[in-house]
Amino acid sequence: MSKLLRIQFTLSEIESDECQVYLGARVAHGWEEKPLDDDSIFYTVHLEDHPLGMEIVEEIKKRWPEAGCISAEIEAENWGLAWKDYFEPVTCGNFEILPPWMLDKKTEGKTHIIIEPKMAFGTGGHPTTALCLEIISNLASEGKINSQMDFFDLGTGSAILAIALANLGMKGVGVDIDPQSIVCALENIENNNVQGITLAVGSADCIDADLKYDLVVANILSGPLIELCPEVTARLKENSILILSGILIEQSKKVAEAYIEAGLPAPEIFTQGEWAGLLWKNVGAVDE
Repeated sequence: MSKLLRIQFTLSEIESDECQVYLGARVAHGWEEKPLDDDSIFYTVHLEDHPLGMEIVEEIKKRWPEAGCISAEIEAENWGLAWKDYFEPVTCGNFEILPPWMLDKKTEGKTHIIIEPKMAFGTGGHPTTALCLEIISNLASEGKINSQMDFFDLGTGSAILAIALANLGMKGVGVDIDPQSIVCALENIENNNVQGITLAVGSADCIDADLKYDLVVANILSGPLIELCPEVTARLKENSILILSGILIEQSKKVAEAYIEAGLPAPEIFTQGEWAGLLWKNVGAVDE
């Protein structure tokens, strides 16, 4: 019988928002949260992908050294894959995200994106991914996106946003600092039979510094978005589009201020639950 990797750790409620963003980008099928008497939360994660799981263990230990993260192999019982019975297609604007085993349930008239949830790194179910997809869908409906445009997807993860843009006829580049996410992205690109997406391991500065794009999207955490502001804005063409998410509503002001100080106007702000997405349309030249 195959084995699962069980990961367990404890964090305070204050750290739970950041943790949910982190896990939401890597553990698409979900995890268990058990509240404790001291207002902390005990997390349990099960993964089939052991190399990815061990990378997550090391990342948790680095991000939250007091979390007491431990891991162990356990026998994979039937309940280990029971989440498949409850997985539902996710609709974001005109996009519908489906796992491969639900293609017979796809909705006519939608643009379909096939994502294998067990590979993690985002399936459209997290509000920040959904916000980005809805913004992209709205831009397409408004005629702001066309096949002559190119894109840069920072923190591509599963490549779900890159695949959405490629389905609209755009070509572009997706980068991620995690090599495992690029492996996942390549599989998803192949499963969706889309063309025109180039992938690279790294951050905003891992490709030619002179390359600029019609649309830049970054669905990562607020801290890196602020820190990477100069590198992100340097990728914008004249009259381009910028989409940022991975941001809690209370963090959106600081993120927006960083980009306003860099020369951008105030963004449009979209929200879903406690999360925010920032949109700039027709961005002018940014002083470097």
